[in-house]
Amino acid sequence: MKPHSFWQQLTRKPDVAQTLQSDHQLARTLTTRDLIALGIGAVIGTGIFILPGTVAATTSGPAITLAFVLAAIVCSLAAMCYAEFASALPVAGSAYAYGSIVFGEIFGWIIGWALILEYMLAVAAVSTSFAAYFANLISGFGLRIPHALSGAFDPAHGTYINLVAVIVVLIIGLMLSRGMTTSMAVNRAMVLVKLLIIGLFVVVGAFYIKPMNWQPFMPFGFKGILAGASLVFFAYLGFDAVSASAPEVKNPQKTLPRGIIGTLIIATILYVLVAVVLTGIVKYTQLNVADPVTFALNLIHQPQLGGIIAVGALAGMFTMMITMVYSSSRLVYAIGRDGLLPKWFGKVTHQLPFNALWTVTLIIAVMGGFVPLTQLVNLVNIGTLIAFAFVSLGIIPLRKHEQIDNHGFQVPGYPVVPIVSFLFCLLLMSQLSAETWVMSLIWFGIGMVIYFAYGYRHAK
Repeated sequence: MKPHSFWQQLTRKPDVAQTLQSDHQLARTLTTRDLIALGIGAVIGTGIFILPGTVAATTSGPAITLAFVLAAIVCSLAAMCYAEFASALPVAGSAYAYGSIVFGEIFGWIIGWALILEYMLAVAAVSTSFAAYFANLISGFGLRIPHALSGAFDPAHGTYINLVAVIVVLIIGLMLSRGMTTSMAVNRAMVLVKLLIIGLFVVVGAFYIKPMNWQPFMPFGFKGILAGASLVFFAYLGFDAVSASAPEVKNPQKTLPRGIIGTLIIATILYVLVAVVLTGIVKYTQLNVADPVTFALNLIHQPQLGGIIAVGALAGMFTMMITMVYSSSRLVYAIGRDGLLPKWFGKVTHQLPFNALWTVTLIIAVMGGFVPLTQLVNLVNIGTLIAFAFVSLGIIPLRKHEQIDNHGFQVPGYPVVPIVSFLFCLLLMSQLSAETWVMSLIWFGIGMVIYFAYGYRHAK
């Protein structure tokens, strides 16, 4: 083997025409409305009922509204890069596939490995939150889950399995295995419930706003807005999961960019409205509590809405899990299809990647049911930022790729916008804890072992 051939193999790139044809077995059924519902399902979770309050109290004051807008502007840079890739390359695998095509196999694998961790950890963590909210909700009716079945495996504290977390993940897997038409109908209904409940809080709360609560508007100065924006930036993560649906979308060149950018615009409006109302009802200094929205409702003597908010939180978590289980199954399918994981994962049955879907579902169910995840959740952010950084920088080789002629969406302000987006991702990564970096390096070490033991030799 020549000295340079090893590197050539690591950076070999798939044939674009072949890749575009590789997902023809999947059914194209999704519309712009489905994609925005998927995106909103992923982006708007329980965070909308918590983040505006806690970040206002500790970091930004009433100017939390500006922090959300600033974070959305920065996030939109990466979103536009995703939208161009999705328009130019409507293939399964999202950032993994984009990285493989413009940078080469090893970079695609690194991105894919980061995203597998991100999606699965995110769902497992949310399934445990869902279980906690569910237990809280049924306790109002005098019902309770046996202690042994209410937490991760921890015999010292008397818990053996988080049963509700396992069941909700299995229900989502079962739903997705029935096909995308059924899944999207349920997802749209859940998103609608969530939006109605957020709308109810905004409308009722608007009658109790006291403008004096917005004074001073910027108690922590512009520095507080910047700090707040870096904290709430992570609230927008999830729109990238929309691009995973590419081969199942009707007219992807137009539909995917609309889905990605539409998600971000709607999410920003919702976050800002909740923040405006919340800081208008309650002085920002009082909002550093576990559940700021419920606290505000009790203050204005509307505690009965608290139960409705809990239902909204459950709906929010459920739709987020639908999107992330769906996205992670399509990612594992795409990596299996390309031979970097066993081809069994890339098998399509009845126009659905059943093997990838059920593997992902069972792993997440085990993680949510048995593993304490508190220390691992920060890895979700690093996985996302790695993918964002590669996708942002990847726009430059994408434009120069001789096999790709994109007549759909293109990032405005090229090449400045992709470079600024890349630099901002690096800045945010530098803010993550040393512990997060150590755990992520261990994860990537495992990924490299798998790649060189299997993927390097079996990749198509």
